[in-house]
Amino acid sequence: MRVKAVVDYVLGREFETNSMRRSLKSAPVRIALAAAVLIVGCANAWAQDEDPPTRAGRLSVADGGVSLEPAGVSDWTAAGINRPLTSGDRLWTDQNSRAEVDLGAAVMRLGPLTGFAFINLDDNIAQMQLSAGTLIVRVRALQANQIYEVDTPNLAVTLVQPGEYRLEVDQTGAATWVRVTEGAAEVSAGGQTLVVNDQQAVHFSGTQALTYESVPVGGPDELDAWSGARERGLEDSSSREYVAEDLPGTQDLDDNGRWESAPEYGYVWVPTVTVVGWVPYRYGHWCWVAPWGWTWVDDTRWGYAPFHYGRWVHWNNSWAWVPGPRRARPVYAPALVGWVHGPGYGGSDAFGSNVGWFPLGPREVYEAPYRVSPGYARRVNLSNTQIINPNVITATSGGTPHRYVNNNGAAVTSVTEDVFVSGLRVGAHTLRVTPAILAGAAVAATAPAIAPVRQSVLGPSAGRGVARTPPPVANRPVLAFTVPPRAPASFERQLEAVQANGGRPLARPDLARLPASAAAPSVRLVAGGAAAPRPLPLHAPPGTPAAPTPVEPSFAERAHSLQNSQLPSSTRGSYAPAPTVAESAPAAPGAAELAPRSDRPAGVPPSAPYGSQRNPQPAQPSGESPGVAGGTLYHSQPIAPPAARAPAASASEPGSRAAPPPERLPHYRAQVAPPAAPPVPAAPHTSAPPPASSVQAPPAAPPVHGSPPPSAPQTHSAPPPARDSTSRPQ
Repeated sequence: MRVKAVVDYVLGREFETNSMRRSLKSAPVRIALAAAVLIVGCANAWAQDEDPPTRAGRLSVADGGVSLEPAGVSDWTAAGINRPLTSGDRLWTDQNSRAEVDLGAAVMRLGPLTGFAFINLDDNIAQMQLSAGTLIVRVRALQANQIYEVDTPNLAVTLVQPGEYRLEVDQTGAATWVRVTEGAAEVSAGGQTLVVNDQQAVHFSGTQALTYESVPVGGPDELDAWSGARERGLEDSSSREYVAEDLPGTQDLDDNGRWESAPEYGYVWVPTVTVVGWVPYRYGHWCWVAPWGWTWVDDTRWGYAPFHYGRWVHWNNSWAWVPGPRRARPVYAPALVGWVHGPGYGGSDAFGSNVGWFPLGPREVYEAPYRVSPGYARRVNLSNTQIINPNVITATSGGTPHRYVNNNGAAVTSVTEDVFVSGLRVGAHTLRVTPAILAGAAVAATAPAIAPVRQSVLGPSAGRGVARTPPPVANRPVLAFTVPPRAPASFERQLEAVQANGGRPLARPDLARLPASAAAPSVRLVAGGAAAPRPLPLHAPPGTPAAPTPVEPSFAERAHSLQNSQLPSSTRGSYAPAPTVAESAPAAPGAAELAPRSDRPAGVPPSAPYGSQRNPQPAQPSGESPGVAGGTLYHSQPIAPPAARAPAASASEPGSRAAPPPERLPHYRAQVAPPAAPPVPAAPHTSAPPPASSVQAPPAAPPVHGSPPPSAPQTHSAPPPARDSTSRPQ
C-alpha cells in the first residue's frame, strides 16, 4: 500500500475502484510499481538539489542599528523587517540594538554587538556563524535529518534537541560561553565532542588547545527577558489555531487583524488597515534575493506570512488573506502574484514599459520564474492554497489560466521599470491603471525577465551611515562540524550569469558552479577522529583541558547497547546514550554552594538529560503525513543521527559532516521511562570501577515530561474546527 500511495501522489490521482485494487495485487503490476518508485526516488534526489529551499529566514525584529550584508555583495545596508534571509547573508547589530530571525520551527535572537551569518540554510540544515556577541536560539521542532549548528571561532555547537540555547563569543574570538536552558548540545573542537545538557553553562576558552570550566547558569538578563516575552507571545497567539504550526510571522497577525469564517474559503484573516484604497502588494518594495529572484518585502510589521504564503481575496467589502491548509508544511514563495506586462511581452503600447502585478486568489496556481521540478511546483501550491484538482498545476504550468479573480483595475499595482528595479517603495510611485489600459496589457504567471542592478539587492539605503561589522570580526574564521557549501559568488558574477540567462534567476546548481567570492570569511572544519561525545561534569575545575576520559557504562547504557547491537559499527565505534551528570561525576565538596541557579520559567518541568529515556509521543493518526498530527509536529520517529549521512570526501559536498566524521549521538527516542529502582543504601564513593560481574541498579529516573506545558488562555472562546485535510498533499 505504500507503493500505491507513492504512485498515487506522483500521478496525482487516486485508485478507488475495486478492479484497480485487485490489479495491484498481481506480480507484474507490483514489479512495475516498484520500478516506478525507484525512478521517482532518483528523480526526487535530483530535484532536491535542483529546487530552491522551501524556507527562508524572516528578519522579524530590527531594533536600533541593525545592518545587512546580502550574499555576494561586499557592502552593507540598513536591515529592514520582513527581509527574507538565506545562505550567505550576514547581520550586524550595533550598540543598544537587537534583532530576531524567524524560521518558523526555530528562531534566532541577537544581542548588541553581534556578528551573525547563515553559512547554509535549506530544508535540512540551518548552519549559523557567530563571530562575536550573543545569540539565543530557540528550536521549537526538530525533524528527521535536520541539523541546527552554530559555528564560532573556537568551537562548533550542534543543537540536538528542541529547546533553548544561548551562546556568547567575546570580541577577541578566543572564548565562547554555551548555556543550555532546555535541550542538549554537542560541542565539537580539537578532535573532541562534549555534551552540554539541560540547565548547564560552560565557558570554553582557547583556539589551539581548548579548555573549559562549568559556570553558574545565572538568572535571566535583559536579552533573556526580551526573548522570553517574544516566545510567550507566540505561545499565546490565537492565530496559531488557524495556520500551519511552523509558519513564520504568526504572532504578528493577532494585533493587526481579525479572523472570520468565510463559507467558501474557511477561516480568513482580515487586516486592520487605515490607508484608503489599501491593496495587497502595494506598500513595500521589490528586491532581488537569490535563488528566487524578485522578492516582495512589505512595509507593515505583520507583512510576511500573508505575502509569502496563502492567497488573497476581496471578500465582504474588504481584503482577506486565505492561509494554506493547516496540516500542510508551508513552502516559502518570493511573491504570490500574477503579472501584467506591456508591449515587450505581447501587450499593447498603452501599458508602456511599466511593470504591474496583482495578488493571486484562492485556488489559482503560482508559477515560479526559476527552474523547478514538478514536485516543487505541486508543493508550493498545495501548501499555500486549497486546489481541488492537483493535476491543474501541471496543466497550468507554462501557460496562462483563463481568468484571474484579482486581475482588475482596483487590485493591479503598476510602477515604472526604474522604480521596480531600484528597490524604491512602491506606494509613493504607483501609476493609475484604467480598464482600457488593463484590457490591452499582457497577463503572465511568472515574473518579468528583468535583470537586477546592485541597488536591487541593497535597496535605497545602502552605505548611508550604516554600521558595519568591525574588520577583525568580519574576517574572523569559524570552526564548523558540518561541511559548508561553497561561498556565494560575487554579485557581479551572478549578474553576468543572470543576463546570459535572459534576466531569469539561476537555478541552484548554476549558482553553485560560479566561483566563490574572495571576500567570504573562511570556515575551518573540526579535526576528524574525535572521541565519542561525553557529558560534561557539573563542576569542572577552572581551566580543565577538554580531554576524553573513560566512563564506566551504566546499566541503562549496556541495555541500550544490547538492543542496538545489530547496527553496523562506525569509525568511532558504537556509542551508548550519554549518562546523566550525576552518573558522569560524583558531587564534589561544596557542590551545594556552587549549584547553578536555574533560569527555567516557573511551572516548566525539567527535561530528561540527553540520551535518557523519554515518554512516548502521541500516536500518529491514520492518514496523516509522517510527523504531522492535528497541525502539531510530533517526533514520531527517532531523529536520524548526522552520522547516517555519507562521509564527506571534500568540502565540495555541502551538508555532509567532517571527514572522517566522528560518530554523533543518536537523538532521543520516544520510549517509556524505566520505573525507579527501590532505594539502596548509599555506598562510599571509590575511584575504582565496580567488578565486571556485578550489575548496579539504575538510579531513579529524573522527572520527565511527555508534552509541553499548556499555553496561557487564548483570547478566543474556542478553537476553530480543523481544516479539511483532503486538500493537502498526501
